[in-house]
Amino acid sequence: MVLGVSSGLMILNTVIIIILLVWIFSWAFQTYRRKRYATVLSQDDFKQGMRKAQVIDLRQENDFKQGHILGARNLPYPYLRQQYGELRKDLPVYLYDEGMTLSTQAAAFLGKHGYNHLYILKDGYRAWDGKTKKSKY
Repeated sequence: MVLGVSSGLMILNTVIIIILLVWIFSWAFQTYRRKRYATVLSQDDFKQGMRKAQVIDLRQENDFKQGHILGARNLPYPYLRQQYGELRKDLPVYLYDEGMTLSTQAAAFLGKHGYNHLYILKDGYRAWDGKTKKSKY
């Protein structure tokens, strides 16, 4: 009986360690990608530069309609992968989503396709305190 409990705890500990290692690796990989392809901007820096940039909201359309940064264009990440050619390479691209996960993926994708001036809103829309707009349903 004691051997069964002991081996069960050993397996549980191993699973927890594996999950923790995968999470750490994933976090480190996302941080590396973000630093390689884009610059993370504070809200103030984002607000200052967005007038001269293409501001892209990567969230789904219904999230965009519930509230988005004033002046942003909704281009959910799956559509961005198909329609990235519509973005101008000579203008900065300001990306945001709810946090920074989709923005990091989009920046890596765009960076691999020749876009060099990529910026991500630090902490995403959930922390935004600037002007917003809600769509009328």
